[in-house]
This record gives sequence, structure tokens and C-alpha cells, in this order.
Amino acid sequence: MTAGLQLSRAGRKVLIVESDAQPGGLAGTFQFRDGVTIEKFYHHWFNNDEYVPKLVKELGLESEIVMLPSRTGMYFNGRMWRLSTPLDLLRFSPLSIIDRIRLGLLVFKVRKIKDWRQIEHLTIREWLEPLCGKTVYRVVWQPLIDAKFSVFADAVNAVWFWKKLVLRGSTRDSKGGEQLAYFRGGFGRLAQAMSDEIVRLGGEVRYNVRATEVRAADGKIEALKLGEQEVRGRQYLFTPAFPVIAKLLEGVTDPKWTDSLRRVNYLGNMCLVLEMDRSLSDTYWLNVNDPGFPFVGVIEHTNFDPPANYAGNHIVFLSRYIATADPIWKYGDEQYLGYALDHLKRMFPEMQRSWIKDFRLWRADYAQPVTERNYSKYVPGRDTPFRNALISTMAHIYPEDRGTNYAIREGMDVAGIMDQALKGG
Repeated sequence: MTAGLQLSRAGRKVLIVESDAQPGGLAGTFQFRDGVTIEKFYHHWFNNDEYVPKLVKELGLESEIVMLPSRTGMYFNGRMWRLSTPLDLLRFSPLSIIDRIRLGLLVFKVRKIKDWRQIEHLTIREWLEPLCGKTVYRVVWQPLIDAKFSVFADAVNAVWFWKKLVLRGSTRDSKGGEQLAYFRGGFGRLAQAMSDEIVRLGGEVRYNVRATEVRAADGKIEALKLGEQEVRGRQYLFTPAFPVIAKLLEGVTDPKWTDSLRRVNYLGNMCLVLEMDRSLSDTYWLNVNDPGFPFVGVIEHTNFDPPANYAGNHIVFLSRYIATADPIWKYGDEQYLGYALDHLKRMFPEMQRSWIKDFRLWRADYAQPVTERNYSKYVPGRDTPFRNALISTMAHIYPEDRGTNYAIREGMDVAGIMDQALKGG
């Protein structure tokens, strides 16, 4: 969407092909039965993010940005712990005083690394344990990494974690608190505003349409087949996950190149969104560090953006990163809800099914690219075997992790390259 918007502003005639019914991808929104609108997958951005607020301002929508304090915590050993400030950390008695200090000093140690390439050959464990100690790693970090990366937890390189700590450490205020930003009504509204602007500038956005075939000759793409229709362009940009691009371009280009796309592994995500008549806790982001709990966290969105904006309801996201070959991936919606409730009741014993007014379960096959050791040496770049085609995906924003802020940055960069190519004929 960002690339299309930038090219439209440069006077190019743009066609965006979107297989979903609305813009936004994982940042798209939906409505519960009562009309309450929320993202399919939870979103916010940080107060040091640069590209999202810049884009919002360009669209004249800066009044829609709200800055809110966040409340984070951890569920460990049957109890919830507040972990929003340095004082909260000092009270975290599951760690010894020495280990609490080690945990608190970790951000300062991490900031000393200026070149991420020097740790790219290490896994998170290999890099982190010597910095904070085995106990801190086992209690605080390992459960989160296991929940985040599932079967790939021991393969992810240290850069992913290093960048997370560096970015989060720089969002804190002088007292150690954190302010996060949100777009009123959800990021789907922002994506729709981008789509509307592209159309206003003479472009076109087609929904519920999927590219099914590519016609190429002499090292150039000549046309895309969209169902029964064929469309021709001068420049092409492919932005889905690598396996989707590989399948689309299979048979019309070098198999070694499509194989290089498939080298990057991905995890799927199952995100259960609950609309409830009451709150579970007063925490926005509750990391779950108890072994056996299948979710990376309990994100109670309305402890961030208040219930008044959601007809008085309380919105909870339960996110699970999972290999799509896992049998749980095939659970039906009600079956998965029952599975989730069994685990939630371990944390909130008083919880009842009747508290849930409505729910939705969303799946994304390629939610998380897995950045393994020496990822920069094997991840394909933007260039393709075609002179008039580029790729730009969430797997390209490395060393940052995927997110709306960096998707916008990538879209702006690749649009500039395409515009220069068009100027050169």
C-alpha cells in the first residue's frame, strides 16, 4: 500500500491486487456481531517509530493518533507480576537480587553492540545466557522465545532479540515507563485511507482478486493473470510471503531462485479475539512464562485503548505462533476456543464462558519469518530474475522484526527504486 501510494504521488498509474476483501493484511480490521470494530491481529506502535506517524501526517490524519501509557506484566508460577518500571523489576522475587540486577543491566550491555553482524552467527541462547546468566534466561526469556518461535526456538539468531531490546529500551521515559501509540479505530482505517488516496490520484485497488499466473519472455514479465483477466504493466512489485511468490513464479524463472525463496522458514499465527463483558486484569500486555501455556501472551487491548471506544466491551487477544503442520492448526473455531479457555482458566480461575459475548479466530499462514543463523547471507534481496520486477516483503526488513512501521519504510524505499526505473524507460 505504501509503495502504491508513493508511486501514485509521483504521477504513476498504479494497480494494487489484493486477495483479501479489505486493505491492511495482518493489520486489517473486522466487526463483531454488534458492530464493534477491531484488528484481526493486535497492533500498536512505539513512540520512537518514525515512518508510521510521518505517513499519518502526510494523509492529514495526525489527530487520529493517540499516545497511551502501557502496562506490562508477567504470569509466572501461578502469579501475575508487574514489569513496567525498574521498581517493578526489583520486586520480581522469582529471581535473586543478583539476577534482578543482571536483568536490569541487560539493556545497557546490549546497547554496546553497534554492529549486529558480529552476533548473527549465534543463536539467542548462545548470545544471551553469558550476558544475563542461565537463571534469568530460563525464567524470563526462554519461555517467551519458545512461545514466539515454536519449533524454531533454538534456531533463531541473536540479532532478532538484540534489535528488540535496543528498540524497546529506547522507548522508556526518565522513570522507566513506556508510552505506546495507536490509530483510532484501528490500523485498518489507516490502510483504507491509503487506498482511498491511491484511487483519488488515479490508481486502482482491486479486492478479492488473486494473481494466479505470470506470463514472461526475454527476462521481463509481460502480464499477470487475475482470474480470467490478464493485465499488463511496465513495473511489477510482489509483496506476499516468499513461498507465495515462489509458487506464483514457478515455471517462468530459474528454479534455483525460487528455491532460495523457500529457504526462508515461516511460522503461522492463530489469533483468538475475545469480546467480553468484563476485564481479565488491569494489564495490557501480559507475558506468560509458565511452562505449558500455549500463548505468547494475553493482550487485553482495552487496558490500552479504553472500553468506552468499544461500546463498553473488553477486547482480549490470545496469540499463538505455530507451525502450520501442527494438528492444532486444523482445530475448528469452537474447538480452539475451548482449548484456549482451558488454559485461560489456569490464570483466571473465576473466568466463565458466559463472559465472552463474541469471538473470532484468525489464521495467518506466514505470520513470522524465521531469521536463523547468518540470515543476511541467505535471505534473497529485492531483485528478481526479471528486469521489470522486484520483491519486497516482511522478510526483508531485517535486522528489525516485522511491523507496520518498517513495512512503510520498505514500501517507500522500493517505490523510489521503481520510479527511477520507470524514468529510465
